[in-house]
Amino acid sequence: MKATIRLATVNDASQMLAIYAPIVRETTISFELELPSETEFQKRINSYQQQMPWLVCEINGEVVGYAYASPYRTRAAYQWSVETSVYVSANYRRKGIAKALYTSLFKLLRLQGFYNVVAALA
Repeated sequence: MKATIRLATVNDASQMLAIYAPIVRETTISFELELPSETEFQKRINSYQQQMPWLVCEINGEVVGYAYASPYRTRAAYQWSVETSVYVSANYRRKGIAKALYTSLFKLLRLQGFYNVVAALA
């Protein structure tokens, strides 16, 4: 199994949503009540990626996980703080994909000057 971690593009939105959909529909951990549309998800990727990375893990052309950073809070004192999330397809959990995504994400964030990373757990 050869995994590739790369920057996400809007073309990845449908595969990312396929991973995200059961999380929204079957759990409370996403903090979203309804699954966003593919267009909304593409907007999120474009909007946040202007300042912070969104990454996907791909195996044999299939997106099997993704991680991203988003602004933590809007006040100026939080400008170097981010919130992060990671989601992995049910078939690929417990294989080190989340760890690899987070490791790559944290390295990129460090290079960008971010030094506070927050994750909300439910």
